[in-house]
Amino acid sequence: MERDAYEKLPPGELIERIARAKAEKNAVLLVHNYQKMEIQELGDFIGDSLGLSQEAAKTDADVIEFCGVDFMAESAKILNPNKTVLIPEREAHCPMAAMITPEALRSMKTAHPNAVVVCYVNTTAAVKAESDICCTSSNAIQVVQSLGDREIIFVPDKNLAAYVAGKTGANIIPWDGHCYVHADFTLEDVQEAKKKHPEAKLVVHPECPPEVINEADWVTSTSGMVTYVEQHRSDIEKSGVVIGTEIGLVQQLKNRYPGLEISPLSDWAICTQMKMNTLAKVAWSLENNEHRVELPAEIMNTARLSLERMLEVT
Repeated sequence: MERDAYEKLPPGELIERIARAKAEKNAVLLVHNYQKMEIQELGDFIGDSLGLSQEAAKTDADVIEFCGVDFMAESAKILNPNKTVLIPEREAHCPMAAMITPEALRSMKTAHPNAVVVCYVNTTAAVKAESDICCTSSNAIQVVQSLGDREIIFVPDKNLAAYVAGKTGANIIPWDGHCYVHADFTLEDVQEAKKKHPEAKLVVHPECPPEVINEADWVTSTSGMVTYVEQHRSDIEKSGVVIGTEIGLVQQLKNRYPGLEISPLSDWAICTQMKMNTLAKVAWSLENNEHRVELPAEIMNTARLSLERMLEVT
């Protein structure tokens, strides 16, 4: 059956097909926090990109279905080279990851020959292969601090680079990239949120612009936001919380804690690439073993070193 035909099937049948294919193929469904809720509800593991890949490595699954964007599925393959990794939508590309290429990074390294390269996990495997060490939004400060007094090239997110530089005092040369979802948050959004929820704490992602971060009560990764809500439930019951990240995580938290006042910093914080995945595409992908994530062995092995160095530090 062609992929388009799956779109005509009712949700109940699609869910049954996904469950059956998972059982037949010993597959695990990894779902990023920004996916549509109907996909999140089916996930064996729900979380951020690196955490999901690490969870996959702990399972005895033969097949990994990664519901996210391209670089995430690549990371899963890098950390699970002997497993089949599938992505439901081949065109689900991360715009920020596409803002830095291996060629551009090599040119930057030539201009700064003594610098160590820190790459955000939101990069392609080819860029990771050109980097010295990887980082996530939750461990970037720790990774940079581990490098000592070194000149650091940080790619690709300039906002995360600025945040880390401010926290560490490190000599960071940032690449001029950004996440369009987080970069679109403004002071006007913050002011409007504070008018609507004057007692609520503001929790934002470090990919946000510096002026938004400066207004926040807490700055943390998506997984850190989940932990924040879990640990501050009694406070949120009294005053609420405003979450500054992609709307998918806000919806997840609202579903998990229906009695809490959890509000998005903006209703328009939507990653359209993340939302390209659908139940129909997941069912088609599992039943037809498409789209398979394949990487050249040299790139995969070299990229793995940057991830392993990060894991050794953190």
